[in-house]
Amino acid sequence: MVGPLEQRTFDFIKNTFQSEYEVIHGDTLEHLKQIVSDKFDLIITSPPYNIGKEYETKQSIENYLKQQEDVIKELIRVTSEKGSICWQVGNYVEKGEVFPLDIYYYQIFKKYKLKLRNRIIWHFGHGLHASKRFSGRYETILWFTKSDDYIFNLDDVRVPSKYPGKRHFKGPNKGKPSGNPKGKNPSDIWEIIVKDWDNELWNIPNVKSNHPEKTVHPCQYPIELVERCIFALTNEGSWILDPYAGVGSAVIAAIKNNRNVVGIEKEKEYIDITKDRINKLFDGTLKIRPINKPIHTPSPNDKVAKLPVEWLIENKELSK
Repeated sequence: MVGPLEQRTFDFIKNTFQSEYEVIHGDTLEHLKQIVSDKFDLIITSPPYNIGKEYETKQSIENYLKQQEDVIKELIRVTSEKGSICWQVGNYVEKGEVFPLDIYYYQIFKKYKLKLRNRIIWHFGHGLHASKRFSGRYETILWFTKSDDYIFNLDDVRVPSKYPGKRHFKGPNKGKPSGNPKGKNPSDIWEIIVKDWDNELWNIPNVKSNHPEKTVHPCQYPIELVERCIFALTNEGSWILDPYAGVGSAVIAAIKNNRNVVGIEKEKEYIDITKDRINKLFDGTLKIRPINKPIHTPSPNDKVAKLPVEWLIENKELSK
């Protein structure tokens, strides 16, 4: 376990990172029940999808959701009155049939009177290719709040207006600027390709083999995904909780942006990786994909961007 404000040998940490953090090895539900305070302004996680990964035991969809509901009840209890829960999920697939987990989870959160503020789409370009249905290339983030008085730092996430000089053409404000000079509110479907969120689709690369953040975790989510929620839904000094911390993406994102954080993870291997990543963050050697880095697009001259010669020969395309 890494204790809060643990003393370390890196003297510059106090000046660079002002965060308390704790990484807990153990069962999520068991440790949640031990948390007394409702201090967490943001709970952000990607729970197990019940698809048979090495860290989960596949079970019926009914049993899986019942188990997750027990966890969700505890998470709601420890969320502050101004806090949010961001629940990032994909699909559960059984015998070729897709079960959209966000729809199932919505019913659970509504049962406990949380309010859905956005259903955010995260699009990525790579993944498994399906043969009897279209290949899945998105997951969803359900953003719930505990009350109507919640933290939302819109100015921290505004994007440049397309027409900043636009003015009201009628009414009492005729002739006055119609937009906010700080920029416009991005939509809930974002394409994050260059330096802003203006293209309206969360097109953040998922963590595959050539991603700089890649570890042994089979379903690792990118630090960038967490950061964008942190900016909007917390303040510096806020407490964040990831109950399924994996290899620490949310922990890293929180520390990096001067938020306090607790991560809970049952796999010892992932705990060790998280601790190593934190140490690398502190000494400046952790590889992180920059939040404004453009997504790679291959050149038409790249070998892998061209059709294979044998396919062209087989289909008699070379002579055309």
